[in-house]
Amino acid sequence: MQRVTVTLDDDLMGEIDAIMAERGYANRSEAIRDLARAGLSRAHAETGEGTCVAALVYVYDHAARDLSRRLTHAHHDHHDLSVSSLHVHLDRGTCMEVSVLKGNVGEVRHFANHVIAERSVRHGELVLIPDGGPPSAGPTPHDRG
Repeated sequence: MQRVTVTLDDDLMGEIDAIMAERGYANRSEAIRDLARAGLSRAHAETGEGTCVAALVYVYDHAARDLSRRLTHAHHDHHDLSVSSLHVHLDRGTCMEVSVLKGNVGEVRHFANHVIAERSVRHGELVLIPDGGPPSAGPTPHDRG
């Protein structure tokens, strides 16, 4: 680990101190490391390169004509990205799905945009976390059993 010295203006340091207090950080170093990691993750996600894990959360009208079928087909057409799904009935006609995805950043983002753009999907959000792997990363130790 390297030690660095950084000069920050008072307003920025005040915001960092407020985040520290709100989240319960023990020291500034840990807070600044987490903020740096978050910024780097966001920057990597914007490039569309490498691999990622992601959660696609969307709310939709269960009764919309053919929507459930279209969503199911979309997931089956991209089965290589889909790790798991959770389906929740929010009320009589509204459902929420949480899909855990893993794959190339660009492909995950494209799939998420396709799902969110479906008619009668009321709200959708993609939380993307780059894992730093190359786009064509091979099997992981977990895949070997």
